[in-house]
Amino acid sequence: MNEQKDLMRGVVAIDGPAGSGKSTVAKMLAQRLGYIYIDSGAMYRAVAYRARQAGLDVEKDPDEIGRLSDELEFEFRQTAAGQHLFVNGEDVEAAIRSPEVGNLSSPVSAIPRVREHLVAAQRRMAADGGVVMEGRDIGTVVLPEADLKVFLTATAGERARRRWVQLQEQGIIEDYEQVLRDQIKRDQRDSSRAVAPLCKADDARELASDDLSPQEIATMLEGWLNQSLSEGDKS
Repeated sequence: MNEQKDLMRGVVAIDGPAGSGKSTVAKMLAQRLGYIYIDSGAMYRAVAYRARQAGLDVEKDPDEIGRLSDELEFEFRQTAAGQHLFVNGEDVEAAIRSPEVGNLSSPVSAIPRVREHLVAAQRRMAADGGVVMEGRDIGTVVLPEADLKVFLTATAGERARRRWVQLQEQGIIEDYEQVLRDQIKRDQRDSSRAVAPLCKADDARELASDDLSPQEIATMLEGWLNQSLSEGDKS
């Protein structure tokens, strides 16, 4: 198998806490490689959005939310505005990016039935390779056999600053200190939940993004992937 064929079939798993820069890096890397970019977090946000639309409460109605998720089909499509997530044919990209939906997505993602359905969907998306998938349990649970696993980190303060800037750019006015408090709470929930908690895979490369640009990180990851695929071809 030559290197070009290897590159077409590679699978990259990028995990890390919210605001670590993994979405930006994953998009950039996928574009460089001609791979499909899969934002697993967007899928959980979509379930949270639909649950909110249906008036379901995470604490009171987990079974109903699980059944609702079973009815959802996900597809990432390229649009004039970039890649968007479609759920049952509806473009939900703008709706799922609100702070309310974002805060709800973490407890929704801890519902076992929701996670089971979405993990199965994510594995089908990656089955043919040529995928960069990012989230919180991609390397540990969803794609444990990925060719490259990366755990991207940054300090809580830096991640909150990035999120605050992003919200300002979207016209959503939030107090930085509140964004930081929400960030810390989410980190605690994601790391301590019983189902697929946020953690680094044993064989993942850990990288702090505080002082690196997305371009620099994408270049590093591309080199690591080439190395991994080359070594795999020799074995």
